Amino acid sequence: MSGFVEKPEPVEVPGLVHLHTGKVRDLYENTDGDLIMVASDRTSAYDWVLPTEIPDKGRVLTQLSLWWFDQLADLAPNHVLSTEVPAGAPADWAGRTLVCKSLQMVPVECVARGYLTGSGLKEYEETRTVCGLALPEGLEDGSELPAPIFTPATKAEVGEHDENVSYEEVARQAGAETAAQLRQATLAVYSRARDIARERGIILADTKFEFGYATDEDGTRTLTLADEVLTPDSSRFWPADQWQPGRAQPSFDKQFVRDWLTSPASGWDRTSEQPPPPLPAEIVEQTRAKYIEAYERLTGHTWS
Repeated sequence: MSGFVEKPEPVEVPGLVHLHTGKVRDLYENTDGDLIMVASDRTSAYDWVLPTEIPDKGRVLTQLSLWWFDQLADLAPNHVLSTEVPAGAPADWAGRTLVCKSLQMVPVECVARGYLTGSGLKEYEETRTVCGLALPEGLEDGSELPAPIFTPATKAEVGEHDENVSYEEVARQAGAETAAQLRQATLAVYSRARDIARERGIILADTKFEFGYATDEDGTRTLTLADEVLTPDSSRFWPADQWQPGRAQPSFDKQFVRDWLTSPASGWDRTSEQPPPPLPAEIVEQTRAKYIEAYERLTGHTWS
């Protein structure tokens, strides 16, 4: 089993229609047909959305995404129209709400990898490939790749795994032109972000993007960056001064949550059908601190 331990009820706001409750974000539509994305403080691990929230997490994700959208504006247009909280919405939506263009989404997780780890490492150990791309011998956990690679995945429902697929499969499903655009945009955005993060002492090991097409009045379609970008939820950020290939790297994400859940202290068996338990206060605070540290180191701004 997996999914929500306790699925929240959507907030009712005059003039908004609730469309979807995701792992972290709630999606609404306004009367103009724009999408309202609200980032909650929910966190997930091992395909479960946990019963314990991480305070400020949704605001950190939203504000960091907005900062990155600004850094990438010349490379890829994005879907953000405004950050104005809709009338009648809860005060808590402030700082975590994006009003966005409605796009024709491409159902592909566009993953860029500059370093070998995670599911890419697992495939490499078995076949010396990642998503069908051949890699050199001798790589290990945390190794830098000769060049960044595009390793797409299919989008999964809440509680299910994304599945890595080949570039050829993306071309078959989405069309050759779209596949080429996705690969070019993904690697361009990753390379820009990697360089910016490196200047701040952070390694961007890998990340995933979502794209959709915006259609102008004259029918012109423009590939547009959507959802969140380059946050600790969608990326692996490692402190550069602690990088050491051959082992798992310290990271700016919810690793404290994963480690506690798989420790004897949690009493939880991942292989059982029981949902994970609530997180202790110290794990919540350590995880919150990591998200804020990532925001502050990347942007240069003090979190408040």
